[in-house]
Amino acid sequence: MKRLVSFLSIAICLASPVQAAPKPDPVREASVDQLQAAMTRGELSAEAITRASIRRIEAYDKSRQLNAVIALNPDALAEARALDAERKAGKVRGPLHGIPVLIKDNVETRDAMPTTAGSLALKDNVTGRDAPVVARLRAAGAVILGKTNLSEWANIRSTRSMSGWSAVGGLTGNAYDARRSACGSSSGSGTAVAWSFAVLAVGTETDGSVVCPSAMNGLVGLKPSMGLISRTHVVPISHSQDIPGPMGRSVRDVALMLSAMAGSDPADPVTHEADVRKIDYAAGLSPDALKGVRIGVLRDRTGGPGKVEAAFNAALKHLEAAGAVLVDITDSSVEGLDAAELNVLQTELKADLNAYLATTPATVKTRTLSDVIAFNKTEAAREMPFFGQEFFEAAEKTQGLDDPAYKAAATRAKTFARSHIDGLLSAYGVSLLVAPTYGLPWLSDEVNGDQFSGPSASQWPAMSGYPHLTVPMGQVQGLPLGMSFIGTQWSDANLLSAGFAFEQVAKARVAPTQ
Repeated sequence: MKRLVSFLSIAICLASPVQAAPKPDPVREASVDQLQAAMTRGELSAEAITRASIRRIEAYDKSRQLNAVIALNPDALAEARALDAERKAGKVRGPLHGIPVLIKDNVETRDAMPTTAGSLALKDNVTGRDAPVVARLRAAGAVILGKTNLSEWANIRSTRSMSGWSAVGGLTGNAYDARRSACGSSSGSGTAVAWSFAVLAVGTETDGSVVCPSAMNGLVGLKPSMGLISRTHVVPISHSQDIPGPMGRSVRDVALMLSAMAGSDPADPVTHEADVRKIDYAAGLSPDALKGVRIGVLRDRTGGPGKVEAAFNAALKHLEAAGAVLVDITDSSVEGLDAAELNVLQTELKADLNAYLATTPATVKTRTLSDVIAFNKTEAAREMPFFGQEFFEAAEKTQGLDDPAYKAAATRAKTFARSHIDGLLSAYGVSLLVAPTYGLPWLSDEVNGDQFSGPSASQWPAMSGYPHLTVPMGQVQGLPLGMSFIGTQWSDANLLSAGFAFEQVAKARVAPTQ
């Protein structure tokens, strides 16, 4: 009987027509412009793009041990269909109309998804409200696809944490090697966009949390000027340094997203100039933007001789090919920033998190940082299997925003960082600064935590509130590296223009193997 079945099976296979090759994935590596053009031609719809994105997440996120997405929005397809109906009626809101966007899970959305910051303490934090930055994306026509994993509490809980891990979402793997760190804290946003789970994602940064996962996942990421984007309804660390930022696979995609995200918010006074300052950030992008532009090269921020520096030197040749005039800066050192930043982050964490938790629904039982610390101890097996909460405990001991030591540190941090960047720009007669963004992604280590090595360019722009753009500059043994473009306040457009011109020559991004 088995032999008869075998013969029948062979006969059926021989008689069956040759199966057609699988259809091309419509979202993999597609840009905003390409998807928009396909929708305009009627070849794709917002619903089809959203379905394709969901299929990719379901096919690859767990099977490839990426763990980039914490939750899918149950209303995403309905949103997409509504946007398709608008398009059919002749209304197109702009370049993001019908484009799926993922949101880091410390940013609130009105959808039936909790905003957890990766912590089980916030698993019931369903607020029913959009953060203003999400509301702006919706108004621009974006489909809110879901929430991305992150380093729990945006990597501020422990001094020995493992980037990309959260109790809710597990460990996010790097898009190019899942055994390696995706960096953080916007880990899921980085890996998800690199894998084309969405064209764009929102990240947030306090110090490095947009640019590091962007660089280590082969993406473009922008930490905008402080005051350009609202922080309301974002689980906070520090009102001095927190800000959401766009993450995408190209400078143009990021520029389009920034135009939608930027704007004033009466509930966030730091954004009072945003409506006046914001522009169409994609309109001015040009491959000629670097011709004759003097750029300061931070030679002492490369991590020293090795593979990162070699890749950086190769990338500098692309800057020159784009017309830039390079000026070496061999000593950019500054003292006293580390201690000042630590004081600011610890003090503001307690004050700002307590204020945020007080606004959450009654279903959230942790109403203060002290409550969260106690919760973590009760749930230690799930919340602290790999690292503790030393930073939380230190923050709880701080004396508040009226503490003279904190006030002095806050003034020092911002003033020193700003004067240092502006001083270098002035002293060397340059328009912006470049350096490697970070080193290479390390192997994730549950025992020892993060193993940062090599350069880091994030601290000065983070503390100053100045913009910081990272653009792919090359790879070392299949692992991505980013080049940082750093400028003064409100120079976001200039950085994007410079990054675009570099990108057109370097063509350094290589998609992860799938």
